[in-house]
Amino acid sequence: MAGGGAEEETTLEYTPTWVVAVVCTIIVAISLAVERLLHFLGKLLKKKNQKPLFQALQKIKEELMLLGFISLLLTVFQNLITKFCVPKHVVSHLLPCKLPEEKHATQSLSQWALGRHLLSSAPSSCSNEKVPFLSLEALHHLHIFIFVLAIVHVTFCVLTIIFGGAKIHQWKLWEDSVAKDNYDTEEVLKKKVTHVHDHAFIKDRFLGIGKNSAVMSWVHSFIKQFYASVTKSDYLTLRLGFIMTHCRQNRKFNFHKYMVRALEDDFKKVVGISWYLWIFVVVFLLLNVDGWHTYFWIAFIPFILLLAVGAKLEHVISQLAHEVAEKHAAIEGELVVKPSDDHFWFHRPRIVLFLIHIILFQNSFEMAFFFWILFTYGFDSCIMGKVQYIIPRLVIGVIIQVLCSYSTLPLYAIVTQVSSVELRLQPIYTLS
Repeated sequence: MAGGGAEEETTLEYTPTWVVAVVCTIIVAISLAVERLLHFLGKLLKKKNQKPLFQALQKIKEELMLLGFISLLLTVFQNLITKFCVPKHVVSHLLPCKLPEEKHATQSLSQWALGRHLLSSAPSSCSNEKVPFLSLEALHHLHIFIFVLAIVHVTFCVLTIIFGGAKIHQWKLWEDSVAKDNYDTEEVLKKKVTHVHDHAFIKDRFLGIGKNSAVMSWVHSFIKQFYASVTKSDYLTLRLGFIMTHCRQNRKFNFHKYMVRALEDDFKKVVGISWYLWIFVVVFLLLNVDGWHTYFWIAFIPFILLLAVGAKLEHVISQLAHEVAEKHAAIEGELVVKPSDDHFWFHRPRIVLFLIHIILFQNSFEMAFFFWILFTYGFDSCIMGKVQYIIPRLVIGVIIQVLCSYSTLPLYAIVTQVSSVELRLQPIYTLS
């Protein structure tokens, strides 16, 4: 018996063997089912020669293993953590929720710091003037958070490839129209004149009210990311520019199939949780203090980054149009845009993908944090915050996921393939 009349929790020594067997069977069965599902999915991707998606799946499995290892460490060291005692005033600052009123303040602080023991109702090993560094119940809640983070991260990864694939699938109609018209890339070498300002690509990207103004060009690029981010004239012009730069001799090159590969390759790079993203997690947990509304304000970071990235990618396409339209009124042959890394920030297209990686993870983390609070503490929890802060950040989270997956990531795939001198995928001549 523990002090204070509380009954001691039953250990495995006095637990019926059939109970242990049933619990272990259920846990092992669920784990094996998930493992077999991932294994089958991997074999399916390899069979269909989807190497980038297979590598993305391997990354997801690695992240799940890492999260599982973190959870295991919390379990192994839980006794050491809970027996590490600190003065009460140390844990009375930077709290996610306000402490109870001053009435019975000392008793309330002690109860808050200790928490309700999950595995034992025995009194704390700390002296009266000290409390555990982290209670057993708080450790249990961290376990739940890691589990929710893993589920939400995987779910958002799946949504990203589904939305992005759906967007690029629409481009197949334009690719098929080129094949149906028996388009021959050698036609660009024939003696014919193209009036630049009559070209659909130039009309959409260069001509019009204010489009020749630097400021209005940015405004137009910002707005365009929300609708028709890539039009048929954009696709056909960028397609021709890519073919004439990288595979002029391959007259039957399937640019759409190449774009699918490019999206899969990009997806492989944005599904992981890199070390710098873990720094963000730690900083966020540190700043989640009562009254600061960190969870609300920090939701605007990926949103602003996403709008900036989308506008930049659209502006790169506009710059390609400006380069041709400002130099020529008419050209011999077809209108061909020239790739250049100079259009990107610091002349490095990969910076854009780095930002997209941060945007997608931060958004999935914030949504995981919301669901964790909802299922662990309830909608009315002080950590959840007021309704006027909850609704906007949920709306922003949905907008970020849909816009980034359906528009920005596919836009990055096509713009960086055409506008960058570097050829990102090899080999290309097999895609016919």
